[in-house]
Amino acid sequence: MDSVNSLIRKVPAWSLYLASAGWAAWLFYLAITGGLGVEPINALEREYGEVAIKLLILGLAVTPLRRFAGLNLMKFRRAIGLSAFFFVVAHFLVFAVLDVQSIDRVWQEIVKRPYVTVGMASFLALIPLAITSNNLSVRRMGGVAWRRLHKLTYPAAFLAALHYLWIAKGFEIEPIAHAVVIFALLALRVRLPRRQVAA
Repeated sequence: MDSVNSLIRKVPAWSLYLASAGWAAWLFYLAITGGLGVEPINALEREYGEVAIKLLILGLAVTPLRRFAGLNLMKFRRAIGLSAFFFVVAHFLVFAVLDVQSIDRVWQEIVKRPYVTVGMASFLALIPLAITSNNLSVRRMGGVAWRRLHKLTYPAAFLAALHYLWIAKGFEIEPIAHAVVIFALLALRVRLPRRQVAA
């Protein structure tokens, strides 16, 4: 694992931003050229959402991978989180601009459809995390307050998993598998109260 970590240290974090932008552009290209099937808008919306949830999973897995497998991806954690947010924004924009095509209808969808409500709640939870994912925010807020704020990652990921399960048509393995992984990673962060030992 030391050799793997040594190799990882040589990869710049900005490469993840480049890869994310490239993949988003490639998916958009496929959508406009017919490469995503007969319903390109719905397909593009789903593709962006699936990439976002995979990156959320990867972000949650950074600490357990280091702790239990010795794989150190800490230098990429910020890039992973911001890339996930980028795909969430892309997912929302496809929904709002290309699919619904109306601010009033977007609001109606959020109010009327619970799975959209849940998805929007996850999106809103990620916004302050994206805004404060920089060294200046850490210095201004202080480490304790910054870490407390960034625990919003957990409800955001939970809501994203619920959103993905909710929009599934019938029994689909992929949303279930993603949800199971997210719930398992969140469970690793639950700290059970220590039993008091009698004196």
